[in-house]
Amino acid sequence: MNNKVIRGVILMAAAMLVIPMADGFGKALSANYSPLYISWARYVVASIVILPIAFFSVGTRIFPSERLGSHFLRTIFLMASMTFFFVSISMIPLPTATASYFVAPFIAAILAVLVLGEKFNRIKLAALVLGSVGALTILRPTSGLEAGVVFAMAAGGLFALYMIATRVASASSHPVRTLVFQCVVGALVLTPQAIWKWSIPLAEHWPLFLGLGAVSIVSHFLSIAAFRYAEASTLAPLVYLELVSSAAIGFVIFGDVPAIHVWIGATVIVAGGLVLLRDKSSNS
Repeated sequence: MNNKVIRGVILMAAAMLVIPMADGFGKALSANYSPLYISWARYVVASIVILPIAFFSVGTRIFPSERLGSHFLRTIFLMASMTFFFVSISMIPLPTATASYFVAPFIAAILAVLVLGEKFNRIKLAALVLGSVGALTILRPTSGLEAGVVFAMAAGGLFALYMIATRVASASSHPVRTLVFQCVVGALVLTPQAIWKWSIPLAEHWPLFLGLGAVSIVSHFLSIAAFRYAEASTLAPLVYLELVSSAAIGFVIFGDVPAIHVWIGATVIVAGGLVLLRDKSSNS
């Protein structure tokens, strides 16, 4: 595995382990606020955090000037994915929602081949199949799907589209400018739904909102940077690492104790990631 790919894998793995922390904040807030309002607040707080950083690091030209269509599409896909996921975790446990969301890597890998022309070999396919089997083991789908599961799967499909658009947008744009565009445009587009479900945050909830935005900034910066170094089909299976973090957060914060089938599924998911990394090592 060459150094660029290793860097991309490390950045993406870190992003996937961090991002469920934001989901945990969102689930805690969903007891008192609409998921539509929480989605908007996430972007507003993230904008407040990233704008001073952007002015300090890249100067007054804080927005990208190239591939604006891709930047706008990735923002729309991510906004919709996040909103659907917040609706989902207001209905079902966080680990179950995360497992349902894991249609994302498979869809992203297929789209990377069809849209971006990336190579897709048998090892990548095996890694994705293992990840999917692990997620299904955790989910244990029955004949009838809960509404929360459907929302989580829809969020996963939209996140796959976001990954493809991010691969295109990040190829020539500075990660900070990409992130500023995502946060500011996202906050503006989501404002109507926030007004519709408007709430005045209680003082004790401000730390949760701040954590929601700050963690979002860190995780998305890491993922945007990762796509500058590695292909979407390579990074897609690493999304499964979210399961490890979401299970830990579900246990520590919400008291959800993962059952044996969750641990079995997680083991299969990790095996899929190791298969992918071994393939990259053998091709370096």
